[in-house]
Amino acid sequence: MREKIIALIEELLKVPAGTITEDTEISEVEQWDSLAHVMIIGELESRLGVSIPLEEAVELSGVRELFEKAGV
Repeated sequence: MREKIIALIEELLKVPAGTITEDTEISEVEQWDSLAHVMIIGELESRLGVSIPLEEAVELSGVRELFEKAGV
């Protein structure tokens, strides 16, 4: 599931495969702005069934934390 989430993030941000890892911080990725963040959270739920409450989603700082909130 982690690989699927990373692939989805890379697809939505239009970055090369391998750009996003478990250790990636959101602030390190130029394309990962607030609009992209909202899209990622929405697509995680619609495509993969991964639900993260909005209050928690806005506080995410990196991929590892996203995995924790998503329960994967």
